[in-house]
Amino acid sequence: MPHLWMFLLQSLTPPEHDVLLIDGNARPMNEKELVNFIRAQKIGLVGIGSMTRMVARAYRMADAIRAAGVPVVMGGPHVTEVPDEALGRDGGPRHADAVALGEADETWPQIVADAASGQLKEIYKPVDETGKERKPSLQPYPVIPWDKLDLEQFNMVPKVVRPLLERHGSGWQSVHLVPIESGRGCPYGCEFCTVTGFFGDSIRFRTNESVIDELLRLKRHARKNRRQVFVFFIDDNFAINIKRTKSLLRDIIAAGAQLPWSAQISANLLRDEELVDLIAASHGKWIFIGMESIDPVNLADVNKSFNKPVEYATVLNRLARRNIYAITSFIIGLDNDTPGVADRTLEQIETWPPGLPVFGQLTPFPATPLYNRLLKAGRLTRPKHWLEFAPYQMANTPLKITIPQTQMELDKAWTASYSPQRNASAVDSLSSKPINVRIIHLAMRLVFRGIYFPQMNKRAWVKLIVANRRPIYKLVKEGLGKWSARRRAASVATVATN
Repeated sequence: MPHLWMFLLQSLTPPEHDVLLIDGNARPMNEKELVNFIRAQKIGLVGIGSMTRMVARAYRMADAIRAAGVPVVMGGPHVTEVPDEALGRDGGPRHADAVALGEADETWPQIVADAASGQLKEIYKPVDETGKERKPSLQPYPVIPWDKLDLEQFNMVPKVVRPLLERHGSGWQSVHLVPIESGRGCPYGCEFCTVTGFFGDSIRFRTNESVIDELLRLKRHARKNRRQVFVFFIDDNFAINIKRTKSLLRDIIAAGAQLPWSAQISANLLRDEELVDLIAASHGKWIFIGMESIDPVNLADVNKSFNKPVEYATVLNRLARRNIYAITSFIIGLDNDTPGVADRTLEQIETWPPGLPVFGQLTPFPATPLYNRLLKAGRLTRPKHWLEFAPYQMANTPLKITIPQTQMELDKAWTASYSPQRNASAVDSLSSKPINVRIIHLAMRLVFRGIYFPQMNKRAWVKLIVANRRPIYKLVKEGLGKWSARRRAASVATVATN
């Protein structure tokens, strides 16, 4: 999924400037390739945003760009929390000419203007006349012209299957997951999370009309170009204000602006039956739920006691009755975890409706309460773990489980959750559901497996399809049977009419 901030800042750039977007996840380039691109396009300023897990690569890119004589401004949550690192004030090398702290909606136009006049400052803060931090209002909201943007680099369909889908003419050769925000901020303040520190604990919302207008533009564009579009509402908790969320969903339904969508919603807010009805009616398909643990002690330790593990099954069944399924997120390596945590968690998951579980190790992000607590206790094994990023490798010592044991638990959780046997049983458990629900579920499982197991080339995808040939064959056979039956019924109807 593309990052919304790129498109948002592009819309906020003064019109006398051209903006080119490169997402390093979707369109990877090495340092030399990126510098050659910048020179060929005569770029005068490069803005780089990065999450903590990618910041080491972002610094390498910034170093190469600055060495080529082009100024770099960096921003985002990581740089906001440790600006001295990007500016070389912590004893390390300098990576950026300037940093944008916090939300850059209001400071970006000034940054561009200063760069154009050769007067780029080192630090840009979103503050008012008194020096107090100011959060940008989302009213009015910039218009992002999705219908005019080239989104090909963000096509989620693997290249290996696009030719087949193009010949079939289904329109599924192009599937775009488009990020939209309806609000910012989160009041919960979970110990491990960067959101409250960056966006604040007061929620700001766009108007319903603004969101609906964006959805309608996307819907028209998708129909016109025979593309499939899914929306991800990237709000950190889409239903944090249930009354407002219900109002938005009712207005989406009334305007006919439904597109398949996903969002992050905490389990405690999904107790509301009317809310779940509206999610279904507005075409909500997948809900990301940060469950984190099935252990209430773990949840209390990280300030997430509003999650109630005894309610998980009830919430997931409530969603599944409406053909809505969950992406359930778990953290392994919390302070009360012991060996066997994967088996205990998987045992619970297998009693729930099929969904998409994802697992990660506890990660202390800079400036979070978790980081500060572990630093004070001397439990950080790699205090600047982001500078030597290693996927799924812990940077702190857990209390009741070792780091190697945590890695074994992660491996077990992912392997068991996305094995061919588990994929087949998950699809079989949906046998009473429409075939399109089962097809999408299997496709999502195959894609989500790639979060942990690399499957970026054609060979990996072929191996994956072969390994999962049983459920794929069953669905293809059933789908062809239904298609043939519809064609025969249409022929009979034509003959009868004639």
